[in-house]
Amino acid sequence: MTAAPTRSSRGTPAVPPQPAVGPQLPVATDPAPGTDPAVGAGLAREWPLPFTVDVPLTLSVHRRGPRDPAYATDAAGGIWRTSLTPEGPGTLRVTVRRGPSSATGPPGATGPPSAPGLPNVPGPPGVAEPSVPGPPGVPGPPGVAELGRVVGQAWGPGAAWLLDRLPGWLGFHDDRAGFTPCHPVVSDLALRYEGFRIGRSGRVFEALVPAVLEQKVVSAEAHRAWRFLLVKHGEQAPGPAPAGMRVPPAPRTWARIPSWDWHRAGVEGVRARTIITAAAVASRLEEAADLDPSAADRRLRSLPGIGVWTSAEIRQRAMGDPDAVSVGDYHLPNAVGWTLARRKTDDAGMLELLAPYAGHRYRVTRLIELGGTRPERHGPRMSVRDYRAI
Repeated sequence: MTAAPTRSSRGTPAVPPQPAVGPQLPVATDPAPGTDPAVGAGLAREWPLPFTVDVPLTLSVHRRGPRDPAYATDAAGGIWRTSLTPEGPGTLRVTVRRGPSSATGPPGATGPPSAPGLPNVPGPPGVAEPSVPGPPGVPGPPGVAELGRVVGQAWGPGAAWLLDRLPGWLGFHDDRAGFTPCHPVVSDLALRYEGFRIGRSGRVFEALVPAVLEQKVVSAEAHRAWRFLLVKHGEQAPGPAPAGMRVPPAPRTWARIPSWDWHRAGVEGVRARTIITAAAVASRLEEAADLDPSAADRRLRSLPGIGVWTSAEIRQRAMGDPDAVSVGDYHLPNAVGWTLARRKTDDAGMLELLAPYAGHRYRVTRLIELGGTRPERHGPRMSVRDYRAI
């Protein structure tokens, strides 16, 4: 299981109530007339931020190690992602333009520059883009001029599909209604990571493969396997992506990976068979993204090799399920127990401590992963296994 590094908590301020986003979302700027969706031309859209969003933090759950071929950052602060969409391979770059701006930006406007060969696209004249109001009696978020705009740029046959779903990736739908911290440390973490949102990629199989690779192994082992298999069997990322980026293979390609490549990747037969079995029913798995969480969980766990932990890891990323708890995780129970009660605990104890946060248990565990505390380690750590030597 991969787990984010932890830091000690500080302070115990209360969290102000945060209104739900509601059904009205920011309107995206359309691409310029005549924009060619071909690989070389690319597409661009932008959205006013409806609330504070930490883009790198929100998207970081999709990064599988520091050398993930499907995830990269650039010197200007852009986040790059690749995906095999229903329309074909695509590359996405996400940046945030701070302060007052139009799509092209007035003189002196701040924000990272466009990717090479793709200018920012101005919106159609005379079209106003609304902000998202809060409930009656609750002050709305600051204006667009203060929060800024998200700029999405995409290349490849899947470019339009990726841009259509970028607000979902960034958690524009994420509803915090009902999230009321009952522990001072959770209040502190919610304030410290105010920009954290639970996004949804809408790509179930792409979330399933790395989750299966992470079953019962340490992070380094799973990340090494993911990188090897994408470099070997993925395809080159469309557009001006950073060097070495790859698009995850199609399910039919995963199903045809020869046994010796699984072995070279360090993946034993059990995990390889789970991925191959899932690839055979990938289209049915993708339907789970539109199901309610309990139905999606049942469909995922109907597959051999997909248990409670793996289902939760998939739903967190592909469906943005704020209540999906990674039961069975090697580190999480102790992190939750130590952060909330200053004691070690097991899965049952973790669920008991998280019970007051029903509906938002994944939100709390993710905040704890980001900034909670853990007991000192005195026993042996999990070792990195290398099946390649067997």
